[in-house]
Amino acid sequence: MTRNAEDRDMSPARKEPSTETYSGKFAARLRMLRERAGLTIEDLVVATGIPERTLYRWESGIRQPPVDIYPILAEALGVKVRTLLPDE
Repeated sequence: MTRNAEDRDMSPARKEPSTETYSGKFAARLRMLRERAGLTIEDLVVATGIPERTLYRWESGIRQPPVDIYPILAEALGVKVRTLLPDE
């Protein structure tokens, strides 16, 4: 079955992570920092070598990166590691 351009443009609305959990707060912070840096998910994949699916999970609050990944993300986003940590 072939999809036309109109079908491809009907992607589901982006689900915002719950900011009531640490994972959700981290997800919102990561997305905000990525967008502020003018990067797409694909740009972040290239800069970090982290798979796209993994980054999407982090930004949706489904998962959280291991602590040893924070410096890699911070460098790619041009921020300090502390900036990635959500305010409590």
